Amino acid sequence: MSMKQSIKIGGATGFWGETDLAMAQFLSEGDLDYIVFDYLAEITMSILARARSNDQSLGYATDFVSAMVQPNLQAIASSGVKLISNAGGVNPEACAQAIRDCVAQAGLDLKVAVITGDDLLPRVEELSAGGAREMFSSEPMPAVKKIASVNAYIGAFPVAEALTHGADIVITGRCVDSAVTLGACIHAFGWTSNELDRLAAGSLVGHLIECGPQVTGGNFTDWEAVAESLFEVGYPIAEVSIDGTAIITKPENTGGVVNRGTVGEQLLYEIDDPVHYVLPDVICDFSCVQLQQIGENQVHVTGAKGRGVPADYKVSMTWADGWRAGTILWYLGRKAAEKGRLFADEVRKRAEHKLAAMGVSGFDDVTIEIVGDESHWGESARYVRSREVAVKIGCRHQDKRAVALLLREVAGAGLGAPPGLAFFAGTRAKPSPVIRLFSMRIPKSSVPLTLIDARGSNQLTQMPEAPELTTVAESLEIPTAPDHDTLVQGELVTVPLERLAWGRSGDKGDKANIGVMARDKAYLPWIADALTAEYVAARFSHFMTSPAIHRFYLPGLPGFNFVLHNALGGGGVASLRNDPQAKSFAQILLDAPISIPQNLLDS
Repeated sequence: MSMKQSIKIGGATGFWGETDLAMAQFLSEGDLDYIVFDYLAEITMSILARARSNDQSLGYATDFVSAMVQPNLQAIASSGVKLISNAGGVNPEACAQAIRDCVAQAGLDLKVAVITGDDLLPRVEELSAGGAREMFSSEPMPAVKKIASVNAYIGAFPVAEALTHGADIVITGRCVDSAVTLGACIHAFGWTSNELDRLAAGSLVGHLIECGPQVTGGNFTDWEAVAESLFEVGYPIAEVSIDGTAIITKPENTGGVVNRGTVGEQLLYEIDDPVHYVLPDVICDFSCVQLQQIGENQVHVTGAKGRGVPADYKVSMTWADGWRAGTILWYLGRKAAEKGRLFADEVRKRAEHKLAAMGVSGFDDVTIEIVGDESHWGESARYVRSREVAVKIGCRHQDKRAVALLLREVAGAGLGAPPGLAFFAGTRAKPSPVIRLFSMRIPKSSVPLTLIDARGSNQLTQMPEAPELTTVAESLEIPTAPDHDTLVQGELVTVPLERLAWGRSGDKGDKANIGVMARDKAYLPWIADALTAEYVAARFSHFMTSPAIHRFYLPGLPGFNFVLHNALGGGGVASLRNDPQAKSFAQILLDAPISIPQNLLDS
């Protein structure tokens, strides 16, 4: 049988709960080889763990079965397309069984395979006794009784093996987001564990399509260009060649757009160090990736490099750290912000006074945010005296009753408050668990993985590690703008960064990531001179609890990735922020003033 020279992969989901638009688009397209689904984030794992603790038949992304697979089984079977999904969450065997039941009820012959072994919760006592430390902060492991989930981030080779043994639908637990795509590539092209550049290229393709329409116009800086068609946005299709190069596109007659900006933004999304992006199968170098527009809604992607294979898996634990709650109300009229802040302070003082009277410790944290007030954005604010603001009040405490007390005071203080208070009528907010993330490393050799399919249960072979390369062939020297006295292009003008660049931001735990890609490489020196690490740190100083920030350069795009440490108040559901996942950070930075020659801008 001859080896395929190219395959087509559709990216159907980027999180648990996403709309089901993709399946109709992909099945209508008719010529896809694989459809991949990513459902898992750290918060999702904790939610699924709680579901499993209440019902042993749950703990997986149920809408993968009910919304994606079951309604489309006949079309899936007739098309021959294969599905790969990490919808298994903390209970992949239950997810696989639910799909097998659907297949049997439909009278079809689709083979379902499941990969297990990533769930390390049964070994939590062993990990604790081994003195596990957090991989970023070196903090000790939390108390065992507080831990909700423990999962290793597994890679692509088990997925490839399942496909090799004839699986039509592959279900995993905490498989890395991009690895569901890389697994299809390994299987289709016969890539081996030492073909590092190809593994990095397949991982990049997976990274580009793992968030669905974020690469086809969703969350795009130039949103006005696609505003009219986002209601029917197309989901991404990657046409991958055997050498790892790929074309990113979307189905015909769908909304959105695929261009260098949309693809570049997604490339920069949540990657941390682009020269050393560690995945279980390969350490990737995306710094010199090239994007070329080769047609309408077609971007050619080349240049990913592999720098080694790690010996360890990353392991993420989620653990309970008390309770939290937050609520939003509105203040209107003259001095709306001042009235809102006075009301919030009144609520906080009343709750704290009652806790003290009961002999209970104070809140772990209370956050008050006046959205619409100029002070909310720190140094990036413009003076605006709004007559309508949103008032966000949030708190954390180890005792659920203390959190509920503050919520009662929010409602109870309404009659003794400044005028102009407005609520949205309905159910009041309730306390919810604070879930924190603890990340660590564990040797791959200590995490046996198992493939369960029609042949039974078979242990999988671990791929060998490869030493990390120590040099980068391409120069990463950042270009600088010429001294103003030597300029021949003309006078400098100041424009917002958005006129010169695209941007996108996201999170990794308590770290914020902001990617910036120049619209033209000639703009990059001027962007580089303005967006120093020090400038970006100052821009977001009102968010950060420490000034730690790194600026990484990607000459291929060209662009930068900024990583802001300790910037999200704990991140995820541990944070009381309005934006605990830094989704708005790029929008703040795109307003930064950049000086550039008028002639260069005109050209």
